[in-house]
Amino acid sequence: MAINCGIVGLPNVGKSTIFSALTRAPAEAANYPFCTINPNVGIVDLPDERLAKLSQFFEPKKTIPAAVEFVDIAGLVKGASKGEGLGNQFLSHIREVGVIAHVVRCFDDPDIVHVNNKIDPASDIETINIELALADLASLEKRAERADKATRMGKDMQKEAAIAMSAIAKIKPLLQDGKGARNADLTDEERAAIYDTHLITMKPQLYVCNVDENGIKNGNAYIETVKKIAAQEGAETVVICGKFEAELADIDDPDERAAFLEEIGLKVSGLSVLAHAAYHLIGLRTFFTAGKDECRAWTIRAGDTAPKAAGVIHTDFERGFIKAEVYSFEDFLKYGSEQKIKEAGRYRQEGKEYIVQDGDIIFFKFNV
Repeated sequence: MAINCGIVGLPNVGKSTIFSALTRAPAEAANYPFCTINPNVGIVDLPDERLAKLSQFFEPKKTIPAAVEFVDIAGLVKGASKGEGLGNQFLSHIREVGVIAHVVRCFDDPDIVHVNNKIDPASDIETINIELALADLASLEKRAERADKATRMGKDMQKEAAIAMSAIAKIKPLLQDGKGARNADLTDEERAAIYDTHLITMKPQLYVCNVDENGIKNGNAYIETVKKIAAQEGAETVVICGKFEAELADIDDPDERAAFLEEIGLKVSGLSVLAHAAYHLIGLRTFFTAGKDECRAWTIRAGDTAPKAAGVIHTDFERGFIKAEVYSFEDFLKYGSEQKIKEAGRYRQEGKEYIVQDGDIIFFKFNV
């Protein structure tokens, strides 16, 4: 299971540079709008120190991390919801992703053209949010028409239509105000009734401040503007220097990478922070299987039970689930081996109702 995260923003904010650094795949990057028309897609290993420590201990033949899929979507402009700048095509690509990373330009550089000829993060964010809201309003109007027709059908359809209309009534004022549908206080029934509209602004969103090297070291007023807007929306903010991350991506030697990070005052890559933020924002969690053959990170949804997690490995594991033998990564760090974990009474046997926790190390027993 891979999360797919769409990278969006105005043209020339650094989306393609960030994407290239993330995936080490050469997305076309240029200093003029619309150089990215078709979305670039790249699968990125999710950095995880826990998996690295398990591999150091078990020394497996293979180590397989979890993965995040990033989609580099071309720059949106004012009027995209009406088709400006190939807007309709770009908006359709956004509908297909699970979470949105909204890149905002937070640096000055006279050599890189800004589509509006000025650096103004608040205005840039508003432009994108309004275009996405307008696109969703059009989808909502069509859904309202279908619901209205359904009110003249049978009782079951009338009931479903009433739930849909209730959801629409809650979402529409938000969209008209340029805000996201994700902020609407919907019941589970209402959410299900309008799921088929695939509203873009219903998707979880985080903001990515793309800064220069001075900005990553010392911050700047542009970053503070984005953080303030994100806080009002209840969204996360990640600060990245796309240029620095692109240079870092070209370094394979771990010691060299660490020295390069230290030079700019970072402990971990900004892209690593972004990948983890996107992963958790969509409600994904990681459990591990560990042994001499393989140490592997598996992706599940928050709240998944042990049989469901077993099914991620193989459907037979879920179908014939007997029990899960579990210990936490924290206990692995504390005691240092499975044997010592068992001696401390921290090695557990869990049944079908067990909710798998992030960082669990599991051995499944099954019979088909």
